[in-house]
Amino acid sequence: MEWVEPPKLPSLFLPNAPNLPIPILEVPTADVPSYRPLVVPPNTLRPPPGIEGINSDPSPEADEETPTAQQATPSVTPPEAQIVEIPFTEIEFPMPSTTIMTTAATTAFISVGATLAATSLFKYLVMLMKPIFKQAWNKLQKKKTPTKRPKTS
Repeated sequence: MEWVEPPKLPSLFLPNAPNLPIPILEVPTADVPSYRPLVVPPNTLRPPPGIEGINSDPSPEADEETPTAQQATPSVTPPEAQIVEIPFTEIEFPMPSTTIMTTAATTAFISVGATLAATSLFKYLVMLMKPIFKQAWNKLQKKKTPTKRPKTS
């Protein structure tokens, strides 16, 4: 038996990869945002005695007394409201009359009760009707899918 040389297939010789230097990376930096705080003086700011300010004329608004919280909010109370004073403070506030409070409480009680009753009734009806709907659905699906007939030859 004679040895046959294997066939010579074409080949491709690639050159070696070039040597590249290692890159030098700089440490990243960030620009941190900053701001100068804005100082707004209050409206009632006045210069100390003996020092003249920019506006030496006293404004008519500055001479008036600053209104307190009770003076600033004049409230008109309806005649049926009762005035209730909070103990240990000087705060008074109006409270609705007894008929208005009774109407509001009754309405809230009835609406919450009706909602709870309707929810429980709905859950009970779903529990009763689910098997009925399931049976009807299965019967409709059976009628809709045609039954396979054996082929006759």
